[in-house]
Amino acid sequence: QVQLVESGGGLVQPGGSLRLSCAASGSIFSIYAMGWYRQAPGKQRELVASITSGGSTNYAESVKGRFTISRDNAKNTVYLQMNSLKPEDTAVYYCNAVIDISNGPRVVYNYWGQGTQVTVSS
Repeated sequence: QVQLVESGGGLVQPGGSLRLSCAASGSIFSIYAMGWYRQAPGKQRELVASITSGGSTNYAESVKGRFTISRDNAKNTVYLQMNSLKPEDTAVYYCNAVIDISNGPRVVYNYWGQGTQVTVSS
């Protein structure tokens, strides 16, 4: 079993900052890409940022220059530092990871966290 546990969401004023964390645990052999998605009420889930095992990153245009994704491979953890937050960043943020659970032939699954609410409001 593999679990992704997120933390760090909350209520923040416009212009403020939050840092999200997501730790993967369980039967993990290797973690490939990790990322953060978000879903606002009435909208589809969208990619916010992703990072490969080698550290290459990708960002949605709407968060470039404000958000930074990073990972600690030793801790199987991915982070999302969110600065200059705007009301339109309000959403449930989900952690995602592509994980190989076998030390033999590859057995790769896509896992999701339970989501953490981020609300940007004055």
